[in-house]
Amino acid sequence: METQHSETGRSARHAFDAEWSYSPRVSTLFGAFTAIAVFGWVVSAFLSGIHFWAIPQIPAGAELSGSLQVVTSSWAYVFGVPLATLGAFYYLTTIVLSLWWFDTRHPLIVKILTPITATGVLASAYFVYLQLGVIGEICPFCMMSATASVLLFGLELSILRTSDFPATTVLVGDVGELLDRTRFRWLAVAAAMGLLTLAAFYGVTLAPVPGT
Repeated sequence: METQHSETGRSARHAFDAEWSYSPRVSTLFGAFTAIAVFGWVVSAFLSGIHFWAIPQIPAGAELSGSLQVVTSSWAYVFGVPLATLGAFYYLTTIVLSLWWFDTRHPLIVKILTPITATGVLASAYFVYLQLGVIGEICPFCMMSATASVLLFGLELSILRTSDFPATTVLVGDVGELLDRTRFRWLAVAAAMGLLTLAAFYGVTLAPVPGT
């Protein structure tokens, strides 16, 4: 069954069962979404590098304050993994999903992003609380990441509000065709670049550098 959906006032035919419509602003909103996700990833990758390389160089017993007190606290790790690294994976996921939307324009991807970005906001709110109410210090880069998470969720809500989608159960019926139309190699390239960058940051810590 061929149906139609429209994005910029013109209809385009697709072999999807679901029908939907986007406002002309959605492409711009998704462009901003992608840019902010990339910014969040850069900040998180930078903080990951600090955890991998700089923090181990701090002498034992050194008095820490400000950002260093935040990123070296017990709350900065989950099962030994820096929160910054988990954040990098989060932002990389949103980047890949936004690129997937640009590839297919299917609203199911918007629906998938909703709980992901909502979780990002809740996690960021908790981490901001820890900085202000428990640790008593602020990490500017952590606050940048928190701001990026809030902006991503806000853009996600704007996309939902300016669009006309059927129920998620209807959209799920398009999964087979959606996967068939997806150019996975481009998504894989984007994901691989992000993962390899993090791996390279960690690999530096394994280099035989004198005095480390």
